[in-house]
Amino acid sequence: MTLYCGIDLHSNNHVIVITDEEDNKVLDKRVPNDLETSLLLLSPYKNRLKAVAVESTFNWYWLVDGLMEAGYAVDLVNTAAVKQYDGLKYSGDHQDAFHLAHLMRLGILPTGHVYPKERRAIRDLLRRRFQLVKQASTHQISIQNQIWRSMGYRVSCNLIKKSDFELPFEKESYLYFSANSNLLLLRQLQQQISQIEKLVLKVIEPEGAYKLLTDITGIGPILSLTIMLETGSIERFDQVGNYASYCRCVNSIRESNGKKKGTGNRKAGNKYLSWAFSEVAHYMVRFNDKAKRFYERKKAKRNGIVAIRAIAHKLARAVYYVLKNKQPFDINRVFV
Repeated sequence: MTLYCGIDLHSNNHVIVITDEEDNKVLDKRVPNDLETSLLLLSPYKNRLKAVAVESTFNWYWLVDGLMEAGYAVDLVNTAAVKQYDGLKYSGDHQDAFHLAHLMRLGILPTGHVYPKERRAIRDLLRRRFQLVKQASTHQISIQNQIWRSMGYRVSCNLIKKSDFELPFEKESYLYFSANSNLLLLRQLQQQISQIEKLVLKVIEPEGAYKLLTDITGIGPILSLTIMLETGSIERFDQVGNYASYCRCVNSIRESNGKKKGTGNRKAGNKYLSWAFSEVAHYMVRFNDKAKRFYERKKAKRNGIVAIRAIAHKLARAVYYVLKNKQPFDINRVFV
């Protein structure tokens, strides 16, 4: 008899529920987040389990990796797509774990992608760079605004980032101390960002996909690696629309009879790919005439933000075919 297992994972514990082919509970237990304890609990049922469904929470790495290394088939559950009956009067951790096993038995469990462990750390390092860049931008803007309102003129962020930049305030003054605190943190962040970039470029050997991506206007080494590592295997996307949606380049809207009835989850997808394609879109508008003309047409009809997102959408679709077909980027096919 085939058995089905669902795990409701939390920060410090998880609930394991195993059911049979008639949805009868064979096991229902809450255990601490300890891999050995979980493996010991599952071992009597290992040969009969179809798979183990684990929620894609913030801390799934240790559990999914451990189960797979122990020989279990694992389904990483797309929690945003899991829906329960709205009329349920009660729902809890044990019911949630049971529901995952139930969906698996029915063959309708929505699953996500288990990113390969060997590349996960370097991908997460690039994500940390993204976080540090955002923090650095905050400090740059803070310095720029303080100079602007105190001195009456604007200093560009590029000038502030230079190592020899000096604040235009009298030393030992309160203004100097305030702006200098931002400047010191900015330089520390720049140092960390630089170290991460050097390490990533050293660890990841340039592949065919890397060369194809860096040939696109606006995609440099870091953006190329970001797109490569966040995309993973392009074969996991059946159609170009699935990839564009994953990149958050598709409108989240519900319509009926030509009328808007609501919106979906706009945050579903990969925020790092969304950022990467927006960055490429800004660069392309600056340095490519075809992209600039398309941008101006879209901007005249709507606004600049919509125009940039439209270009990002086109670029995401183009990159899908570049990676899938291993063919060079053709700007003429993007902006017809």
